[in-house]
Amino acid sequence: MTAAAPPEQPPGTPRAAEREPGLAGQTVVVIGGSAGIGLETARRAMAEGGDVVLTARNPDRLRDAAQELGARRTAAFDATDSAALAGFFKDLPAPINHVLVTGPGPRYGPLLEMDPADVRRTLGDHVVLALEVTRNAVGKMPPGGTLLFMGGTGGRRVGHGLGIASAATAVLPPFTAALALEIAPVRANLIAAGFVDTPLSASLLGDRLADRRAELRATLPIGRVVGPADVAALAVHIMTNTALTGATYDIDGGQQFVES
Repeated sequence: MTAAAPPEQPPGTPRAAEREPGLAGQTVVVIGGSAGIGLETARRAMAEGGDVVLTARNPDRLRDAAQELGARRTAAFDATDSAALAGFFKDLPAPINHVLVTGPGPRYGPLLEMDPADVRRTLGDHVVLALEVTRNAVGKMPPGGTLLFMGGTGGRRVGHGLGIASAATAVLPPFTAALALEIAPVRANLIAAGFVDTPLSASLLGDRLADRRAELRATLPIGRVVGPADVAALAVHIMTNTALTGATYDIDGGQQFVES
């Protein structure tokens, strides 16, 4: 029996092997790019032809990440330092096509044990950083470029041990939507992740990490743990699809549907 011939493609349709890299000739800035989601997004962006600028607070980890990827442009500074952040973007040549902000990690703990300064930082860190990055970057971004922020799905539930993290993550979707209207035709989007198997997760869980991985493999609909490469693939898709703005994209392997 003769195998059926593959369907013909319309004239001018590129075959998969002939597809142009989605970020060819575009500058991608990754703030927090020395490990985890930031590092994997930089790797994915470079594979798509992007010219990646890696930034991180720790110069040694940043150097190691840049050597691993072969990234040519790096900058070591604390992104929460407004002056340092402004100086970085001032010195960065236009155009800047895409910016990923991984942001500070979550803070957990009983609410009544938090002092007022911790509450202000926890509620405001992500939003303030996103605003500062936007103010400094948007003037150098062409239409269709995107500012991409990291959040979580934790804001949709309240539980013991989560503390103020739920409130801090819940503010990000409406903030991103409002920002997208203000900066159009530059785009703003948010990735809301569940548990992602990163060095940050390892530092938060300590010796409970292996148990958490096993629990997620047994309960998640996808049957495995979400990794940084999964989030990176979503991030690069959002960068390349210029119809997407003002939206929040969940990536948690179905975690929010199986955990109370």
